[in-house]
Amino acid sequence: MAKSQVTFNKIEKEKKRLKKREEKQKKKEARKAEAKENPQGIQFAYVDFNGNLTDTPPDPAMREKVEAESIELGIPKKEDREEEEPAAKEGKVSFFDHSKGFGFIIDSINQEKYFVHVSGTLEPIEENDKVTYELERGQKGMNAVQVKKI
Repeated sequence: MAKSQVTFNKIEKEKKRLKKREEKQKKKEARKAEAKENPQGIQFAYVDFNGNLTDTPPDPAMREKVEAESIELGIPKKEDREEEEPAAKEGKVSFFDHSKGFGFIIDSINQEKYFVHVSGTLEPIEENDKVTYELERGQKGMNAVQVKKI
């Protein structure tokens, strides 16, 4: 004779499922009853002029008029932006290896070292040459470019 397929565990799971369903139905009925007793409608939240949430509507007299043409989307065009010409800095070549094609320049004002590559030079340079240069962000820091002898 075959055993019954309904085990104690299955019976317990079915009881829990039915209990959850009943509780859910009770909560639903309680919400409906509360809505009938207290018909306030949907609660609103307003945003004031500073971006804060309030329960009172904003005063229309304080509203600022903004013209659609004055709103800029994106970044300004290149010719509209003010561009500062990078000032040519002065320094001294502290080290330059022609076989490897790189070296370092020490700034004459703040004594910082900047990397220079042969591709960033406008003319051949040697150690202890006084040079002018501009700075450009590289992978590992600031690099000297547009390097010229003085």
